[in-house]
Amino acid sequence: MNSFGQLFRVNIFGESHGESVGILIDGCPAGLSLGPEDLLADIERRKGGQQPGTTPRIEEDLPNFKSGLFQGKTTGAPLLICFDNKNTRSSDYEKQRSIPRPGHADFVAAKKFGGFEDYRGSGHFSGRLTLPLVAAGAIAKKLLGSVQIAATLTEVGGYADIEKGIAYAIAQKDSVGGIVECRVSGLAVGLGEPFFDATESLLAHAVFAVPAIRGIEFGTGFAAARLLGSQHNDAIEDAKGTTRTNHAGGIVGGLTNGNELVFRVAVKPTSSTPQEQRSLNTSSGQQEEFIIKGRHDLCIALRVPVVIEAVTALVLADLLLREQHIKRVLF
Repeated sequence: MNSFGQLFRVNIFGESHGESVGILIDGCPAGLSLGPEDLLADIERRKGGQQPGTTPRIEEDLPNFKSGLFQGKTTGAPLLICFDNKNTRSSDYEKQRSIPRPGHADFVAAKKFGGFEDYRGSGHFSGRLTLPLVAAGAIAKKLLGSVQIAATLTEVGGYADIEKGIAYAIAQKDSVGGIVECRVSGLAVGLGEPFFDATESLLAHAVFAVPAIRGIEFGTGFAAARLLGSQHNDAIEDAKGTTRTNHAGGIVGGLTNGNELVFRVAVKPTSSTPQEQRSLNTSSGQQEEFIIKGRHDLCIALRVPVVIEAVTALVLADLLLREQHIKRVLF
């Protein structure tokens, strides 16, 4: 549903053109120094700096803490954070209600919810919902202490040069996707809860909750299928678990092995493209040509790195709390 996590649990809510979007965080330990200023850097990164290829929709995105915070410290009660939606233009979507946009959730959402869903700006399926994810991720990063998480955009539209990839999209009057790589350092050995809550299982689960993600690979990834076992295995060099190579991407048997955690995700081209498209008019029962109205990113991948960092932090914070809880119970 709309919740994720076991001990550090988040519940996301809101729609793109509704009154607000936000997140409820349950399980955040008491006594953590926290304020709106701790979230702003990552929130600004998510905006993409209004660079070419990002949406012209500009929101203040100021976090409003409704509960769980007192005198600059978390209280141990659930944290509720809201973000107002102020710069909406819903009429763009009312005109095309009868024509489900290819690549969007319009058609399947209408079928699932009987036409009662909020369709404006993709509603609850919108990338706007990544904003509260980023806010929660910033808090999770504080809990992780010395663990460092860094995601970078390594490819856009098939180009390693990001500017060339964006220029290609603009020249084609179309949208493009990209590749984001995430690296995590400072993790202890043994973090993870196999079988179904293996570290890469939870990371994949969280990553695929981010709109527009189409693939994930850890370490060598799909290239491992073309290697020999003797080539792919990472030789252990010392008692800390340091390995000579890192084909496994820092996870073995579902547990972190003390090396750098490395994974990459594929981000699809934005479904709302300036190109004329063809879809079914559900009112007339006929296919017709149309152009999607509204304000959209030519390359949503530009704003994805900080979102990937956020969901990674959520997973690792939850696993870390589980590990500490288990040790308290046993010892």
